[in-house]
Amino acid sequence: MSTVSRRPALTPRQLTRADERLSFVYLERCTVHRDANAITAQDAEGTTHIPSATIGTLLLGPGTRVTHQAMSVLGETGAAVCWVGEHGVRHYASGRSLTRSSTLMEAQAGQWANSRSRLAVARKMYRLRFPDEDPAGLTRHELLGREGRRVKDCYRAEAVRTGVPWRGRRYTPGDFTGGDAVNQAITAAAQCMYGIAHAVVTSLGCSPALGFIHSGHELSFVLDIADLYKTEIGIPLAFDVAAQGEEDVGSRTRRALRDRINETSLLSRCVDDIKHLLLPETAKPSDPGDDRDVVTLQSDHGHQVASGVNYDGPEDYGDELW
Repeated sequence: MSTVSRRPALTPRQLTRADERLSFVYLERCTVHRDANAITAQDAEGTTHIPSATIGTLLLGPGTRVTHQAMSVLGETGAAVCWVGEHGVRHYASGRSLTRSSTLMEAQAGQWANSRSRLAVARKMYRLRFPDEDPAGLTRHELLGREGRRVKDCYRAEAVRTGVPWRGRRYTPGDFTGGDAVNQAITAAAQCMYGIAHAVVTSLGCSPALGFIHSGHELSFVLDIADLYKTEIGIPLAFDVAAQGEEDVGSRTRRALRDRINETSLLSRCVDDIKHLLLPETAKPSDPGDDRDVVTLQSDHGHQVASGVNYDGPEDYGDELW
């Protein structure tokens, strides 16, 4: 069997489509190194080769050591890297995004800065979560009230479906094992979804902090995006896992969610949903041209002109700077 190190190398331009990658790879208690175009994870059981071009984000857990060469190939292939706590329940730091374009960041900032468009995006988020309801004309307070009722209804419905006793949502920060099995599963699923959403948000070059429903936190937009899939994926899966037993609920939830993400192509859907929320309706979410490696200069009246040109005067408009 041929290894990834013997396959033809791809250019970074071919490796920057976030919606074609695995959602995440979690490593702990190992040394991460490079072997040609792959990264390797070495521990007491041996060495595992991982094609770096297939990784959306690499989660480095406790006990990991990563070499300069490993980070080099991850940077070349455009993979995001996050340093996390055990089982990914904490996020400490992250690396570069996959995109070279500022299009989505500028669109996000523009939508966020205007109170009307910010509310309009919040309504679009509600419509994505609950397509059977029309949130047009609803205030923020009304949106929050309806969202709260729908989530409570989801908890009760899943309890009936799975036969898992439900006594309400209970979670104390820092005390994961303090809740019952289903609450542990819900917490584990939520943390994983935050990681997935964070990977996609940063890979697209968006700001994790500029939220449209959540506010005041460095991950407000991440929480917004993760919540889009709470009642459809996260909560039902958590109840399914809890119904199977109370042992190793956290790890079983993470593995089940990983499989569900791959089965449903959630990463690709998440990319399209973010573009749908932020870009004009006429934009094509899957247009590869939105990741062009182009730098322009801002001029008057909203016009953009080519960079690398000296604009000292009309007679100099053709002089190249570099």
